[in-house]
Amino acid sequence: MNKRILGLALPNIITNITVPLLGMVDMAIVGHLGVSHIGAIAIGAQIFNLIYWNFGFLRMGTSGFTAQAYGALDMNEAVRIFVRAISIAFAVALLLILLQWPISRLSILIFRVKNGSEVIQLALSYFFVRIWAAPATLGLYAVKGWFIGMQNSKLPMWIAIFLNTVNIICSLLFVLVFHWDIQGVALGTVIAQYSGLAVGIFFIVKKYGWVFSNYGSSARDIIADALHWNEMRRFFKVNGDIFLRTICLATVFTFITSASGQISREVLAIDALLMQFFTLFSYIMDGFAYAGESLVGRYIGAQDKASLHLSIRLLLLWGLALTILFTILYAVGGEWFLRIFSSDPVINNGAKTYLLWTLVIPVCGFAAFLFDGIFVGATASRAMRDCMFIATLAFFAVYYIGIRIFIHGAYVTPQIEILWNNILWSAFMIYLALRGILQALCLKKSVYNQINNNE
Repeated sequence: MNKRILGLALPNIITNITVPLLGMVDMAIVGHLGVSHIGAIAIGAQIFNLIYWNFGFLRMGTSGFTAQAYGALDMNEAVRIFVRAISIAFAVALLLILLQWPISRLSILIFRVKNGSEVIQLALSYFFVRIWAAPATLGLYAVKGWFIGMQNSKLPMWIAIFLNTVNIICSLLFVLVFHWDIQGVALGTVIAQYSGLAVGIFFIVKKYGWVFSNYGSSARDIIADALHWNEMRRFFKVNGDIFLRTICLATVFTFITSASGQISREVLAIDALLMQFFTLFSYIMDGFAYAGESLVGRYIGAQDKASLHLSIRLLLLWGLALTILFTILYAVGGEWFLRIFSSDPVINNGAKTYLLWTLVIPVCGFAAFLFDGIFVGATASRAMRDCMFIATLAFFAVYYIGIRIFIHGAYVTPQIEILWNNILWSAFMIYLALRGILQALCLKKSVYNQINNNE
């Protein structure tokens, strides 16, 4: 079982690690252009996180449903799931492009930066270029989720490597050679996303063309079957819970960026750098979470109780090992890590004040990431949603109670800014830890009993 877990997790880790590495390269490129550019790329990226995370069900729901179809040996259902997901992805993307102007206006209201009009203008410049990647980005969600559900983590890995290589090359070329500033970074992302989608479709045709050919119906009939109302209703029932859960996730991360900007422009830049520690750990841990999606969905579909229990137990053990490793790495190399992203001594020295939080991130976060994968594979979306609701309420309660007690009415000095930001990070850590704890309490009822109740 360990070999099977690693066979799925390692390609997913390579896939996922290219995502934060890409963000890190973007941050490194603009970080040497100035403090305003660091804040702008943080806000610009968070705008798209707010948009795309809300449609994360296109990947998560697709992988869970597909894995269960794979376990049940129902390839026709796997075809319908893919067609359903990709159709919804393109429809949503078109809507986002049509609504780009009101989205940009709303973003200005959400992300307010103290003395940061330049930051906002740079962020909007980034937004109006990158929004044109929406069809490719959401389409890739469906493609990646389908591959994971089909127990194939290698193809998403090759797509991600290709996509991010193109992105890095284009961003460096457009910014350092053509001097297109932050718009060059955004354009690099657009070109890379469409390149990645093209490669993903190529792999589907080459590797899984037989699955679609064996369906026994025309393309028109496949689409009609996939978009049948009863099937769509089940798809949206599960994914509606994931959608609500993801809104909470996006709300928390958007609020963190917004709250950092309200403290000061410098704190916004500092927290953008510190969040790279979280991003790196989360994407590596998500490699094992994706393995959990594949295996849990497969074993529930096959009604294999023993393998289900064993896979979950081993996934959690791997999570503990990675938590210990990353805590040590961050303790030893935290300051060096900061210098990669910014040459500004004020920002780097300010970030050192909060490095302790980077040691807490793995401890508080590992269970939340792994249980997300386990619950997605089980399509236990309702429990995921409810746990996220409670954790999100706890986040805002801790933050606002802390502000009320320690900050309200105080004159904002550098010491108050530090205290304010520490309250924000405390709330974030409680939010992460509570997600993992609550899902652990729901594990038997929401996941294990999907087999027990059918025996």
